[in-house]
Amino acid sequence: MSAPTAPSLSPLRIWLLLGAAFLTFSVGAGFMHSYTVFLVAFIEAFGWTRADASLAYAISQIVSGLSSPLVGMLVDRLGPRRLIIGGGCLLTLGLLASGHAYALWHMWILYGVVMTLGANCLGLVVFVPLLSKHFVRNRGMAVSVVQSANGFARAFSAPVSTMMVTGLGWRGAYLWQGLFMGALIVPLGLLFRGTDPAPGGRAARRAAAVSGEGWTLKQAMRTPHFWLLMLVYVFTGLGSFLVALHQLAFAIDVGFDKLYAAGVLGMGAFLSLPGVIVTGTISDYIGRELSAVLTYGTSIIGVVCALLITGPDQHLLLWLHSCFFGLTWGARGPAITAKTADLFPGPNLGMILGVISIGTGVGAGAGAWLAGFVYDMTGTYRAAFWLSIIFYVCGSVAFWALRRPPVARGE
Repeated sequence: MSAPTAPSLSPLRIWLLLGAAFLTFSVGAGFMHSYTVFLVAFIEAFGWTRADASLAYAISQIVSGLSSPLVGMLVDRLGPRRLIIGGGCLLTLGLLASGHAYALWHMWILYGVVMTLGANCLGLVVFVPLLSKHFVRNRGMAVSVVQSANGFARAFSAPVSTMMVTGLGWRGAYLWQGLFMGALIVPLGLLFRGTDPAPGGRAARRAAAVSGEGWTLKQAMRTPHFWLLMLVYVFTGLGSFLVALHQLAFAIDVGFDKLYAAGVLGMGAFLSLPGVIVTGTISDYIGRELSAVLTYGTSIIGVVCALLITGPDQHLLLWLHSCFFGLTWGARGPAITAKTADLFPGPNLGMILGVISIGTGVGAGAGAWLAGFVYDMTGTYRAAFWLSIIFYVCGSVAFWALRRPPVARGE
């Protein structure tokens, strides 16, 4: 099946949209990733257990996955500009209100639901349908550039949030983050002027489906590839978030200084910027499957380095863990997303990608909570890290099974 022809935009405008998508995703993801720092602050301030403190993050990941189909449907119909403005307002509201939270359930609602819905409207599902129309031969590269914003945001959010919490307290940090997000809403929305869908978009999508110019959600769900992609997301979310949310807490428990550990982990996360772009770009040449398997292997090396750390004098192992894990943080995302666009092109790509993204929300939410639960039960993260390796292996096997293209079945 061939995808519909994209509206004509100048090459400069197309590349500017790619940069705008990177910037917008960085902003939203940065605020969400800062929860790794606030988690430590909540434990110190309220005495919450690791599992309890992780629950808001777990809820966030599940809500993110469950809301992705809605976001995908809305971006197919409304375009990215309106979603960015609405999402920015929700994210601002959640940040400002979080500065006044004093109970666990407040964070379940504010971070787990309100902020998550806002950030999801500034995320990958919003930008992939737009960019995949204009970057066809180098789709992996384009998606990887946007996806790298997730790692970039994770890199700067930890040290910046740590300094803000140290200097302003966690309540002051949330309030200032909310004011900053509020000031960015209109400028970010203006970057996407002229990208709204043409009038009659719903009729055009139906006509495209009837004429065989694109996949429908029902057609995609009748292929094993759709469910394999969702499994890849589940396994990847589990493998990544059994480690990611608790990295800083793990390093502090071992005995490393809080600010030093945040800096090391932040520097490692910065490597995801070139790592994601390189792996996404080479997937255009060596194939999505092989590229993904290589990233899974690199992440596993990073987790193994963490397993070897036993004391605060092992700085090299902390750096190796940070670098190997950070290098491929989010690196599967471009391969999975580009693979979805390769397999199911057409005007319904946003909806299809949104439904598949439920998998990453479920996996990431379960992994984030499970790591905290394992720590509460055993007093260590070792079992959680071993589970991370197992799920990474499962993800690589599921992705490798996607080598052959699907065949559409009738409605």
